[in-house]
This record gives sequence, structure tokens and C-alpha cells, in this order.
Amino acid sequence: MTARRYPQIRTLATLDDLRSRLGELHLDLALDDDLASGPDAPLAQPFTVGDRTVGNRWTVLPMEGWDGTRSGAPTELVERRWRRFGESGAKLIWGGEAVAVRADGRANPNQLRIGEDTVDALADLRLVTVAAHEQATGRVDDLLLGLQLTHSGRWARPDGAPAARVARRDPVLDPRVGVADDQAVLRDDELDELVEDVVAAAVLAHQAGFAFVDVKACHGYLGHELLSRTEPGRYGGADLAARARFHVTVLERIRARVPDLLLGVRLSAFDLVPHAAGPDGVGVPASTEPAWRFGTDASGTRPDLVETHALVEQLVAAGAAMVCVTGGSPYYNPHIQRPAFFPPSDGYEPPEDPLCGVVGLIDAAAAIKARHPDLVVVGSGYSYLQEWVGAAAQAQVRLGHVDSVGLGRMALSYPELPLDVLAGRPLQRRKLCRTFSDCTTAPRHGLVSGCYPLDAFYKDREERVTLAAIKRERRAASRGEGDPAGD
Repeated sequence: MTARRYPQIRTLATLDDLRSRLGELHLDLALDDDLASGPDAPLAQPFTVGDRTVGNRWTVLPMEGWDGTRSGAPTELVERRWRRFGESGAKLIWGGEAVAVRADGRANPNQLRIGEDTVDALADLRLVTVAAHEQATGRVDDLLLGLQLTHSGRWARPDGAPAARVARRDPVLDPRVGVADDQAVLRDDELDELVEDVVAAAVLAHQAGFAFVDVKACHGYLGHELLSRTEPGRYGGADLAARARFHVTVLERIRARVPDLLLGVRLSAFDLVPHAAGPDGVGVPASTEPAWRFGTDASGTRPDLVETHALVEQLVAAGAAMVCVTGGSPYYNPHIQRPAFFPPSDGYEPPEDPLCGVVGLIDAAAAIKARHPDLVVVGSGYSYLQEWVGAAAQAQVRLGHVDSVGLGRMALSYPELPLDVLAGRPLQRRKLCRTFSDCTTAPRHGLVSGCYPLDAFYKDREERVTLAAIKRERRAASRGEGDPAGD
């Protein structure tokens, strides 16, 4: 691949260095020079979701490990990850990870699944997380812990091989998952059944003790793709109300069945056309044809939040109390969804400084909060800021641009960062996520996910040897040193 063209965040030694770089990119990002600590600090302030109080402004975002049982129950690896989420001190834990509502909706054979046969194990997983949180913080009455519900749709691989069920045909993405005809497109009656599956899963999540469920609508999975289903039908067409019918119906029916269960939606607020590595390894649009997607302009190349705001209004009316803002998909445009200096093995070099992706996500959350001030808005994209995550987090909360700041990858390498910031302790730099993308490369090759470079637990696992070999082969292939795959 080509030499990287952008400075690493770790080379920006001061906030002024970061501000200078942002200025070079014509980006505006508020940063606080002095981080407050103690009970009066902006990041320590409680906020309310429905009738619940959340004790601070940190959120752990869903981070999946590909390490459950084949039946969809948690393993010791899952418990360790969730325990560390509890130990983080973040008072909002957004689902822990994606949990499939039925077997054919799993993105991999070891994804968690909720059903009558796994609900007790998920209830125990929640208790493990709560106990760890109580030990770390001394109280749990201000902890809000939910479960993210999903169907992987286009990216379903319940037995390892692609088994896509899609909301619509896509000339770029269909060949990647073996979709050759309309048989893979979910019919309206099949979506009716899936609505009931999601509602039933929410009832079980409530039974397991979770305070809320996330009706997932992000990252190219089915709930997200339905928002771009322009083919006519009850769940698609030119009218946004039809494309949002699945989400609205699910929220309304959950509220009717379990009215005290809080509701959230993790939403890809904007999207872009799929990207792929060009001749020099840098990401370029995978097609020159206009490809509108939800949250973009007509060309599919620039965010446009007009429909996003309209959708949020519908979600709130249907009962959503929170929206967690993200964008795009890790499968086809990760530079806007998960800004990183080092791409995963199947990715591409970022076509822009990753700071552009960070600011795009933060700005989208701020725009939604400004238009919907009574809605609880959780932000994402902060992990890439590394040393400066606290400076950005405090500024965004202090300015009212977001209610809570979410950490994803950072929670794998450095789960206790929220507690360190809240206590005014110096950051443990050796634990800061440097966006090496091993937590993505590993599962893309059938290995369990974890922070192999920085978490001693994963450094000692045998998968690290396999992962290192995969990365060497990929580097050799990118330099043209033969065909390491031997095909």
C-alpha cells in the first residue's frame, strides 16, 4: 500500500498541535484545554433517560467479539469483555454488543443470540457486568445497561458462509455476498415476521433485566439497509414513512408489550457510496454511478441529514428515548464509520485524514441534538482522538452538543479511561487505542476479536500468532511480493 499521507494523532504533542492540524483541514472541533474532575465536572454530571438517572456522561458502545457459543450463549471471553465494560465506570452501556434476534440473522457462527434457550445466560451476563460496575464505582442505581438487537441482513453468516437476506439489490455489494437474484430480498410478509421476532426478543431482554433495548439501524445491517429500500411496498418506496415502517412498528409494539422498557436506536445518520482500495491502496468509490443512500445527497457522495431529522422525529414519536449517532458501514466505507490510521486487512488506506471522519460523526450528533433538544443523543467516533479524547468529550458535553460520549475500540484496550478522566488522573498512554484495527482484522479471518497489540490477555493467546502471519501476508501482497494465498 502507499505511504500514509497523514500525521498520526500520537505525533501531535499538544492540543495546539491538534488545533493546527484541524485548521489545515478546515475542520472546526471544540476542545477544552483543562479537564475538570470531581462531582462538578461536565463529564460527571448525571442526565435522565425516561424515568432513569444516568450517573455520568460516558457510554460504552457495542463491541462484538465473535466469541459466543454456537448456540448464541456467552462464553468466558464474552464475560471478560462485558466485565471490563462494567469496570470502565461509564454509566451507560449501549448493548454490550449486537445480539441476533434469530439464528439466520447472525453475522458469524459465534454471535450472541437471544431466545428462550439463551435468555438466562444473558441475564447472568448482565449480572456479571453490574457486579463489576458496582465494585469499580460503588453504586449501580445510576447505571443504564441495555441490549442491542439486530438482524445482520446482507452480512449474515450464521454458519460461516454468506447467507445474505437483503432489503434491496445493490450492484456493488451483491457480488460480495453472493446475491445473484431477487431470492435474497426479504418480502413484506417476511419482514412482518421479523417485526414479531424483534418484539419477542425485546420482551426476553426485559425478562433478563436489561433496562433498554436498541433497535439497531446502522452499519449496513438490515435495519439500516431498510432505510434505503426504495422499491415499492409496505416497507419501502419513495416515502420515508414506508422505509421507516419497520422501525416505527417495532418500537410501537415493544412499547405496548413492555411499557417500562426504555427504547434506543443506534442510527447511521449518514452514509456514502461503497469504497474499495484503488491501485495505490487508497480508498476510492467502488462505482462511478450515482448511488443514493439514506442520509446522503442524490449522488451518494455527501451527507444530507434532511431525511435523518425526519426519521428521528418518527422514532421519537414511536417511543425512542435515545439515539446513538454513527455513520456508514464497516463493510463498505469504514473511513467515515470507524476512522483509523491503520486499516484492517480487507480495508483500504483512508482517502482523507481520519480526523475528517471524526469531525463528521461529532458534527452529525451535534446537528441531531440541536434539532431535537429533548432527545438523549449519544456520540461516537472519539477513540481516534486518543490522548485528546477527554478534551473533545468535555467540550461537546459542556456545549450541549451531545448528552453522552461513546467509546468503542478504546473500551477494548483501555476500559478504565472514563474513570481516569473523571478522577483527574493522567491517561495511561500505553493503553490508548492507536487504531491498529487488529480487533477487526482478527474476526474478518475467523478469529476472536480483541485488542491484540495492547491487552496482555490477547497478546498471550495463540490467535495472535495466526493474526501476525495474516498481516505479514497482506503486507507482502500489497508490495507485490508474489501471491501469498497461493491461488
